[in-house]
Amino acid sequence: MIKAAVIGLNHIGLIHCGVYSDNPDVRLVAVCDLRGDLAERAAERFHAKAYTSVPEMLAAEEIDLVSVATGGLENGSHHREPALQAIEAGKDVLVEKPISNRLREAKEMVEAAGRKGVRLACNLNHRFVPAALKAKSWIDKGDLGTLLFLNMRLTIGNPNESTPWIQLRALHPHSFDVLRYFGGDISRVQSFLTRAPGRGVWSTASINLEFASGAVGHLTGSYDMFGGHPIEHCEAAGTGGRFVLDNVYERLTFYPKDREELRVFRNSIMSGARGFHDTFRYRLNAFVQEIKDDVPPDRIAGSGADALAVQRIIEAAILSHRENGSPVRVDEVGDGTPEGEE
Repeated sequence: MIKAAVIGLNHIGLIHCGVYSDNPDVRLVAVCDLRGDLAERAAERFHAKAYTSVPEMLAAEEIDLVSVATGGLENGSHHREPALQAIEAGKDVLVEKPISNRLREAKEMVEAAGRKGVRLACNLNHRFVPAALKAKSWIDKGDLGTLLFLNMRLTIGNPNESTPWIQLRALHPHSFDVLRYFGGDISRVQSFLTRAPGRGVWSTASINLEFASGAVGHLTGSYDMFGGHPIEHCEAAGTGGRFVLDNVYERLTFYPKDREELRVFRNSIMSGARGFHDTFRYRLNAFVQEIKDDVPPDRIAGSGADALAVQRIIEAAILSHRENGSPVRVDEVGDGTPEGEE
């Protein structure tokens, strides 16, 4: 039985608590939040012990797995301290995305996990849905041939105006992780950002991509798309055909190059994802299974290293915008990140 704890008990943290409580291989033993009222309510709801201090919780409880679901600026500035405390205590850790909104902190967390020999994962949940896993299997089998281009769109309505870069740093860890999952490392980016009327942040992005493999691609992202439209679309094409993945998990279609018959993988409401919250179930349960199977820390899916890689791509996109749309090599982006606005 894997003993789990959750740090940060707002909406996302409660989802983590629910997933662990429903997993027969996990026992949620502790919950922690600086707000004692949140900790007490979650503890009562999920039959765990409440804490307001991470070190106290780690010292008092026998814990195997810690979820860090705190938030902060750009949804990531409060991740470092509790994650490092859990890592130094020798726990396997899963951090919400972004792993951090600062590269130097993300790198520090990845390096700490490496020294301690523990698993560090990130909630890059979009890649874990059955449709994405099926699409990756088609790529791995060679059904698409040599990859030529990958296009991604991720758009939601979010009025957050906290920082100029909130859309890029908070939303697009998902986008770039999916693109890397299907297409491999991204070597160069060129970004163009705009603001919708009345917005103070860079709320819509158009980003050109060059992959290390030689494939090319594009990301369109926005915090301006309010309404009930599909939020995500991904297309990958190669010399053997292309696939289209619609709305995260709903439908995957393969269009072979030389045949008329299509191959369709449809999410079933009976056995597949029942809603977006189920993407958390797929992701967290995958990490639990990796712990059960004793998968080496450097072989886990959606790792801290993967999360660091996508944050580096995001910082390259910010730098490209600052340099008037000039292409930027991802491997030349330093660990310091730009502060404020130009």
